[in-house]
Amino acid sequence: MLNYRVPPELLIPLVPNGTTLDLWNGIAYLSVVGFLFRDTRVLGVPIPFHRTFEEVNLRFYVRREVAGEARRAVTFIRELVPRRAIAAVARLTYNEPYRALPMRHQIRVEAARGATTLVEYEWRAASEWAGLRIAPEGPGAPLVPGSEEEFITQHYWGYTRQRDGRTVEYEVRHPAWRIWSAREARLYGDLSPVFGKFSEHLRGEPHSAWLADGSAVSVHAPVRLTGNSG
Repeated sequence: MLNYRVPPELLIPLVPNGTTLDLWNGIAYLSVVGFLFRDTRVLGVPIPFHRTFEEVNLRFYVRREVAGEARRAVTFIRELVPRRAIAAVARLTYNEPYRALPMRHQIRVEAARGATTLVEYEWRAASEWAGLRIAPEGPGAPLVPGSEEEFITQHYWGYTRQRDGRTVEYEVRHPAWRIWSAREARLYGDLSPVFGKFSEHLRGEPHSAWLADGSAVSVHAPVRLTGNSG
């Protein structure tokens, strides 16, 4: 997870109806997240040749108040996967901004300590590869309540704007993750073919970055919100 502080006005036009931009200590964040799906199933059924694959996404954070509950959520600007069928199903079911591109990854582990030393995800939208890279360090640690790491990592809802302007809500369930700090984290290559105008905000060092261990995750069926407010 590579995180960049951006002006709130950059994101406000993209906030789905019925939600508000979620800030941490008054700060708006864009995050670029790379991860690996393993043993993927749709309605409990594994799909041949589509069980393990990379994803890289560009996202920001929103919230919705429901009966006194704050539903902290993510909204995606771009999601990259390597298979057209995955992108097509996600667009059809959730209207998520998926795009299929050639992708690859590497995860280096130091055998003696069993410690991950490098994680890299790459995609090719033009003639050259672009990607993200993180070199973690130190021991993994649980999330600290109220921290920036918790704010960015712990979101259990997703909201997506639909073509008619209304909003779809879906729940995401997973246990809390452990995280590792980074001694190196960066994006490289030409980001503009996939991230467009947001690329200028992703240049240089991220404000923060870390590696999370991940877990089993379940994504529930989408529900269309009634009206434009929560």
